[in-house]
Amino acid sequence: MVEPGPTTPTSPATPTDPATPTNPTNPTPAPVASPVATNGKLQVVGNQIQNQNGVAVQLKGMSLFWSQWGGAFYNASVVNSLADNWKVTVVRAAMGVEEGGYLTNPAAEKARVKTVVDAAIAKGIYVIIDWHDHNATQHTAQAKAFFTEMAQLYKNTPNVIFEIFNEPDYESWNEVRAYAVEIIGAIRGVGAPNLVVVGTPTWSQGVDAAASNPITQYPNVAYTLHFYAGTHGQWLRDRADAALSKGIALFVTEFGTCDASGNGNLKLDETGRWIDFMNSRKLSWANWSLHDKPETASALVPGASTTGNWPDSALTPSGAFIKQKLLQ
Repeated sequence: MVEPGPTTPTSPATPTDPATPTNPTNPTPAPVASPVATNGKLQVVGNQIQNQNGVAVQLKGMSLFWSQWGGAFYNASVVNSLADNWKVTVVRAAMGVEEGGYLTNPAAEKARVKTVVDAAIAKGIYVIIDWHDHNATQHTAQAKAFFTEMAQLYKNTPNVIFEIFNEPDYESWNEVRAYAVEIIGAIRGVGAPNLVVVGTPTWSQGVDAAASNPITQYPNVAYTLHFYAGTHGQWLRDRADAALSKGIALFVTEFGTCDASGNGNLKLDETGRWIDFMNSRKLSWANWSLHDKPETASALVPGASTTGNWPDSALTPSGAFIKQKLLQ
């Protein structure tokens, strides 16, 4: 739900460490004992996301910041540090679409995403390719072309999850659903069975609307639930439970420890209640955000290293709390 706000002190950078080229026909096997080697292809069954053995799986990790402003963190060293030192099992590449993002510089933003994706593949963790947009129904053609290309690249790679609409704001579920059916159709049309996550109305809090009229044309679809602990409380957990009871699977691809603005009202006690809720229901989650913007939701203090291996002194209160939860 966080708007990008003013330009952050970290200037975006084109990735300098080249990604390993992806071979869509014969992807690199996941490292032994890595999350992907253990769990393999993800599949929605009922209201659960299950692994290759039919066991409910819960991924936990971090979301990167909007790529056009947080691009300096879109590198393999950051992914490796998160996997090795924070024990994340998923990382989210939040590719900004508007405001100088993909619509303006498609090659640069795509390169950043692929760098993160290929680093995650090499590390054996899951990765979300996120169309980070509040107005995706206005950019259907561009989204369709982008996800068709990504699906062709990564259709044989179980690590990759497609998040096709980050946060619808004022669109109805009928509008979002129609968009999603078209984009998922393009993904499935090139033979990609990957898990797809679909945003829900009102900044991805409207999971009740999705549960009342889920997408039935295609398999392996989950729905987005976002919360910010300083703004969203028990009422949204109740709504999530009601949606789960109707049989849809949820994925918390983004949440914050503070107000929905991303700044102020740090609520670690309420965040803890949310994390207990997600853990008890096996809801996968990614915290917003792995970035050094001077705001409460950032995990890193301003000026923190853009190449990882952060000391405790480089973590904000939010970052220290989330890292501790990831290591539990």
